[in-house]
Amino acid sequence: MAKAKEIDRSSPIVQEGSPILRGAAKTVPLTEIGSKHLKSILLQMKTALDSEADGVAIAAPQIGISLRIFLVSSRAFALANEEKVAKGKHAAPVPKKDIVCINPELTKLSKKKVEVPEGCLSVRWKYGTTVRHEKATIRAYDENGKRFTYGGSGLLAQIFQHETDHLNGILFIDHATDIETLTPAQVAEIEAKNKALRGK
Repeated sequence: MAKAKEIDRSSPIVQEGSPILRGAAKTVPLTEIGSKHLKSILLQMKTALDSEADGVAIAAPQIGISLRIFLVSSRAFALANEEKVAKGKHAAPVPKKDIVCINPELTKLSKKKVEVPEGCLSVRWKYGTTVRHEKATIRAYDENGKRFTYGGSGLLAQIFQHETDHLNGILFIDHATDIETLTPAQVAEIEAKNKALRGK
């Protein structure tokens, strides 16, 4: 276990223990959408997410910015498709770029809940079991200020809930059970993949 001052700062992703992860993020003024400043924040988020081989989404507080924004990686949709195909369902089109969600709101949650394995880029290297709604719908603004609604099940629903939690100062370890820490060998394997990504 590392003390706060000993946390590796080479990663742009804020780690557990930082106060910014525990506060409610601020709403983005609609006049800011499309601005140079906001584009810079989105680029920082994308860069941080793309540098983590096992990352599928990231919220602005995770890069130290208290704003209600999260990104869902296009690879999350590819993984969700693998999930669907494994269950005998049809695959959905995979977006060519990350989905930007500004001022997102969860507008609909299924009554059915499921137990799912979960981890977080800001709670390295812990994993546990969480209970999430099986389906979730969000409403948000994209990077151009266009309002959209997106519904998902399985992994996507889990991501929508996990990232919304981040914007409300909640970490998955607050409600997870059976929390375990990866072995040094497992950590080394992921770190090697991350290093390779950063070297591209």
